[in-house]
Amino acid sequence: MSTSGLWRRLSMKLLHALEPERAHELALAALAHGLFPQPGKVRDARLRVRCMGLDFSNPLGMAAGFDKNALAVPALWNIGFGFVEVGTVTPLAQAGNPRPRLFRLTEDEAIINRLGFNNAGQAAVLARVRRWRNWPGRGVLGVNIGANKSSAERIADYAMGARCFADVADYLTINISSPNTPGLRDLQGARALQDLLAQVRLALRERGRENLPVLVKIAPDIDHGELADIVEVAVAGGAAGLVVSNTTISRPDSLKSPLKTQAGGLSGLPLFAMSTRLLARAHVLARGRLVLIGCGGVRDAATAWAKIRAGAHLVQLLSAFVYRGPWLVPEILAGLLREMEKAGFDHIADAVGSGVDFWLGSGLNKGVDASGQSAKYQEFFARGQ
Repeated sequence: MSTSGLWRRLSMKLLHALEPERAHELALAALAHGLFPQPGKVRDARLRVRCMGLDFSNPLGMAAGFDKNALAVPALWNIGFGFVEVGTVTPLAQAGNPRPRLFRLTEDEAIINRLGFNNAGQAAVLARVRRWRNWPGRGVLGVNIGANKSSAERIADYAMGARCFADVADYLTINISSPNTPGLRDLQGARALQDLLAQVRLALRERGRENLPVLVKIAPDIDHGELADIVEVAVAGGAAGLVVSNTTISRPDSLKSPLKTQAGGLSGLPLFAMSTRLLARAHVLARGRLVLIGCGGVRDAATAWAKIRAGAHLVQLLSAFVYRGPWLVPEILAGLLREMEKAGFDHIADAVGSGVDFWLGSGLNKGVDASGQSAKYQEFFARGQ
């Protein structure tokens, strides 16, 4: 084993020996202080993405939830992410739910969390985001906004978040799909979402930032009718796109870990098929009117490629980073280039939606490989886990 390979194995083993939330805090501190490996960036013009009026060096992003308080944004850009989404940030700082509230389902390469929007609040995060605004070599920076658990006016909380970050974010994501704030998912209803988007757009107009892209992060547990409503309300309300998807409250039968009974949102590999089917449906329903970010179960180039072929313009990950570390980023980007070459695509944008039939059923019925090439995922996809 090479020295770098040994360091990778030992460092991840050490982190995983710690209590999950403590390991997360130490990893963020190491990143914030520059104490992280430099696995080497993958730079290729074929991976560049232009959408929402923004230029992404590549389609791979760090999802919200990893760096809630914008502590390590430059480090994540330096590792090679094309974009980083911080948060979820609420108007007031809040401690979140009691510990323990973060669980590794190692056997399933999954995580359950019931963190409850723990974050330092808008003022503290704004101060950090301002520092990263003109950082040399910066990537795209998104801010994920939410509502305080105790708030009586949750829509007003989102409008406050929009005003706060209007001048420093490249885009905003409205998180209305976390299962860990009671009643939050009710905002996915058509009337509530319509009102929410109207208030957020008004807040941005007040700041002179009416063109700032706004995305809506949705739950994987919604049905087809609910998704259709969300798509049409998002388009009518001026949203730029959807993040598909947040964690699930369901528990697939395939889960092996004894921790599977913990309450909270499940993320990681078991979420992959569910979230990707939803993504493909959103792609068809949106008909090119929304940008789609595929999130949920991305663990390697094959799963990232499958998200893109299911309709994602951009892809996010989080749980796999916890299990595989910074080395994962260049591995995925290099793998995407190989997938493109095999499929005969000249640019990553050409592949968007090219495999949507699989996820809508026709490919599944014919035994088509959803990733486009990776036979090792065939059984997993066919089971629909």
